[in-house]
Amino acid sequence: MEITQEQKLYADIVQKAWEDTEFKKELVANPVAAIEKLTGKKLNLPAGKTFVVRDQTDESAVYINIPAAPKKTQDTQLSDEQLEAVAGGIIGPGGCILLPPGPWNPTFPKDIVLY
Repeated sequence: MEITQEQKLYADIVQKAWEDTEFKKELVANPVAAIEKLTGKKLNLPAGKTFVVRDQTDESAVYINIPAAPKKTQDTQLSDEQLEAVAGGIIGPGGCILLPPGPWNPTFPKDIVLY
């Protein structure tokens, strides 16, 4: 597995924070400036985004990161035509769904004819 530039940068930042208490303080107080100072490059965050750094080095504490909730999607209902297009198999005797023969259904009755 190849390490990306972002993963390497993250590892470098964490290592520096472990080794340099002043850098860690600056990183928590002003992450963008601390990272730019460390790398010598401007950090480009998407518009409206901020960088948050929390010091989680206290081994007597348990930390939980609560990620952003997934974006809600509309509950979509398929039309009868759409349902028919994605439906597989046929309705057999007693309302059972019969799948056509193939490697996925080796027990398909050989005497049933599909139209």
